[in-house]
Amino acid sequence: MEYRVIKENDLFLLTDEKGDIPENHPYGLGLYTKDTRFLSKLHLRINGQEPVLLSSDAGENYVATILLTNPHMEKDGEILLWRESVEIERKRFIYEGVLYERINLKNYYPKPIQFELSVQVDVDFADMFIVRGFQTGKIGKRTGQTVGSRSLTFHYEGSDQQKRATMITWDRKEKAVEEHGEIIFDFTLNHAEEQAVTLIIEPKIGEENPRNIVSPTEALSRLKSSYRQWENDITKVITDYEPLVRLVSRGIGDLRVLLTDLGYGPFPVAGLPWFGVPFGRDSLIAALQMLPFQPEIAKGTLLTMAKYQGTKLDPWRDEQPGKVMHEIRFGELATTNQIPFTPYYGTIDATPLFLVLLTEYVKWTGDFELVRQLKNNIDDALMWIDQYGDRDGDLFVEYHQESAKGIANQGWKDSGDSIVHRNGEYAESPIALVEVQGYVYQAKMGLADIFEQLNEHDQAEKLRQQAEELRVKFEKQFWMEDVQFYAIALDGNKQQVGTITSNPGHVLFAEMLDSERVEKTIRTLLSPKMFSGYGIRTMGEGEAGYNPMSYHDGSVWPHDNSIILLGLSKLGKQEEANIVMEGLIEAASHFEYDRLPELFCGYSKQFGKPVKYPVACSPQAWAAGTPLVFVQSLLGLFPNSLKKEIRLSPTLLEPMNVLKVENIMIGNGRLSVTITRQNGNIHVHIDQNTTGYEVKLV
Repeated sequence: MEYRVIKENDLFLLTDEKGDIPENHPYGLGLYTKDTRFLSKLHLRINGQEPVLLSSDAGENYVATILLTNPHMEKDGEILLWRESVEIERKRFIYEGVLYERINLKNYYPKPIQFELSVQVDVDFADMFIVRGFQTGKIGKRTGQTVGSRSLTFHYEGSDQQKRATMITWDRKEKAVEEHGEIIFDFTLNHAEEQAVTLIIEPKIGEENPRNIVSPTEALSRLKSSYRQWENDITKVITDYEPLVRLVSRGIGDLRVLLTDLGYGPFPVAGLPWFGVPFGRDSLIAALQMLPFQPEIAKGTLLTMAKYQGTKLDPWRDEQPGKVMHEIRFGELATTNQIPFTPYYGTIDATPLFLVLLTEYVKWTGDFELVRQLKNNIDDALMWIDQYGDRDGDLFVEYHQESAKGIANQGWKDSGDSIVHRNGEYAESPIALVEVQGYVYQAKMGLADIFEQLNEHDQAEKLRQQAEELRVKFEKQFWMEDVQFYAIALDGNKQQVGTITSNPGHVLFAEMLDSERVEKTIRTLLSPKMFSGYGIRTMGEGEAGYNPMSYHDGSVWPHDNSIILLGLSKLGKQEEANIVMEGLIEAASHFEYDRLPELFCGYSKQFGKPVKYPVACSPQAWAAGTPLVFVQSLLGLFPNSLKKEIRLSPTLLEPMNVLKVENIMIGNGRLSVTITRQNGNIHVHIDQNTTGYEVKLV
């Protein structure tokens, strides 16, 4: 299904290619905010007939332009409207919680013409979980429509006693307004004449204050200005390798669209159309990927996660004190406690990832004030890791689902079949995932360094000791001598789940692994068993659970590769990192809009081209962030504000001769650097360094 989606903050519109919302469409098209559908039908008709599609581009995520025309219309031998007489341009965008749609009509017929343009609308106010068929439950009821002056409002009273409404206004005198939801306009156009009507659609929840709705021209101007500001503030990448330019540009644009602010600063939501909400793991990893481009996003992400950090024991939500959330929802089923997503805490990795992002953010920015501000949240997260995460005191953090409507597998591979033994049996919980132990180690070592700076030496020493004990035990328990690789997990009986997967690759970034085993781990990750030619697979070819078409058991996930890339670059394995990047860049050339998808099938490159996964978010935050990691990886860029130094170990991909990266925000200054290849040698030039930090080339 080809769909069109635009988003701004937490309002998004999902339509078909013509810009319509057919009723009861299987893909759940509509206008959504706060997990509620505020428009469930939108039909544009000319003389009662459906227009013909000319052009519909999904390249932009914040302004959509759709070009249509009329079909041929005759009645009793009389021509009502010659085919393709009218050009119909639909231009829509979202600003400050309101959808604007301008419908412009131009007459290309040699004589004056008359016709009716009708807009048919309806609203079901359905909870997103009901739309998607995941849940049923007690819901509220429609309470009628109100027809006003150039307006039509639909009303609803939820089972949560919350009133909801959708108000539609327009700027042209209508011929008629039907209470059931049809607005009809008469048009008379001379040859080459243009006329337009603009619809403004405003979702309303509760007794919120009326919005100050600005004119469409002003709204679009402000929206475009915010995008220009975003582009001006962000790190610039210039290279002679056009595929990388396109990927980075698309990634930056997609991440801007996915930004949302719940009052604590902007952060990336997980993806469109169905995951435009805070996701602990996804938002944290996307913010981590964005550090070299816009570190302020990490701050907004950390503050948002801190706001919703767990405070109590609540099995229904898989909540425990100190735990960082998995996902929050705002719809009727959530507000009436029929689903546990207010927020839901069934994730094992968000809490250590919260601490990892914080430590990496401080290395980039030197913002110790945020550490002081979040000190209680940090202490609570560490307490959760030691007490609730490590439920049996064996030093490993493990998960176990308690909520009846929760998630069984609570790592990033959260599908039911993702943690599977070599014999094909699914592992039983509590399950200790390999990458989670790496996140915990990385978090504790990073915090120890920060606490040293803050003269909290006792806590720093305690964290280092805990991290070292974890590292030693990890090597004993997770290493599989027979295959010279690490297990994906330990199951509820402390038995290794021995399938070869990508998960151990995440631990490279933690710098936790035995040095000899690092080499063996990388060798396996880049072997034909794991590396498809387009990327590192989630599971090795030939394993019992391997399926190149599966969601987590053989597919390729760009974000998964990006975390492995960070580890490879940090360890100075630039040649291996380049192999992975070149594979992903080649894969991206086969997908629409120069966009790396959320995932794609894991078939070998010998198949001829990457195979699309049937259902994937687009755009998706941590896929959009992956090209940004390419840039950091090529620079080998790892700043450390604690030591006032910036480590660079640059390389270039084979087709590249120039990579110029400008205005990288580090500390209180900026770094700009140019990498060139001349006569086969790599040269580095520091164009600007106002950070006050020493640049160390390695």
